[in-house]
Amino acid sequence: MARTILLGALAALFFSATFILNRAMSLEGGHWLWSASLRYAFMLPILLLWTLASGGPRAVTEALRLFGRNPLFWTLAGSVGFGVFYAGVTLAAAYSPGWVTATTWQATILATPLVLAALGRRVPKKGLAFTGAIFAGIVLVNVEQAGPLADVGNLWGVAAVLTAALAYPLGNQLVWEARHGGKGRIPRIDQPSLDAGRTPTLLLTIGSIPFWLVLMAVIQPPPPSPGQVIQTGLVALSAGVIATTLFLRARSRAKNAYELAAVDATQALEVVFCLAGETLILAAPLPGPLGAAGIALAVGGLVLYVCRQV
Repeated sequence: MARTILLGALAALFFSATFILNRAMSLEGGHWLWSASLRYAFMLPILLLWTLASGGPRAVTEALRLFGRNPLFWTLAGSVGFGVFYAGVTLAAAYSPGWVTATTWQATILATPLVLAALGRRVPKKGLAFTGAIFAGIVLVNVEQAGPLADVGNLWGVAAVLTAALAYPLGNQLVWEARHGGKGRIPRIDQPSLDAGRTPTLLLTIGSIPFWLVLMAVIQPPPPSPGQVIQTGLVALSAGVIATTLFLRARSRAKNAYELAAVDATQALEVVFCLAGETLILAAPLPGPLGAAGIALAVGGLVLYVCRQV
């Protein structure tokens, strides 16, 4: 399980760039919908080329065939897990500071047990306790960094990212359920290629396309600036392709609900990585005693997940 946690932690490292770049684009006047939709527009050709380079034309054909066999499933999972998720994250950046978005996003580690329960899975109580410790650590880190209560930001941003925090584990869990036998209206997709991370990321990206097209038609945002296009391309490569592939690979290795919750809990490290990056690159001050205690709680919770696996 240690390798699974490591994959999740690496994903969190690459995911952490999302919050900073999205906030930067928002402050520069870029519309949130372009920040969201262009990410997946960049991801699609990158993933197709990656699949072609690593598996040849047959791998691309197999992936497209998997989508063709269950188009409604992949469209639903992609619209929820990629569409609603990232629309919420980028919309939040238009209303709230980056630290608010990053902090509130950690609610996703609490949303995971709810999603698992809704789909008939049970997370052991000790797993819930470890998740709570991780979340408490993240709260301590950000209480110290937040400053006055007036800096909390617009509640619309908080609501948007809370919605995203629920949508992301739901979309990912739909894929896990399909790969591990399916149930009810979730189809059984018994394909080893889904374990690689690359293939489900590609299929979810394709499945999210109708969602983005509908939003574009309804909102009709002004054209993006060249700077926004470039920054979105960086987010697509770092968070969209590398981080998502690592994260889905980690989830595919999970054998039960406890390990799934542990993988999802690694996202708590995103705040730690953001703080470390600001300290090293932007010469931000080191965390004080409260922040250090929070980091220790978050890391300790992940260590306990590994040491007390069932």
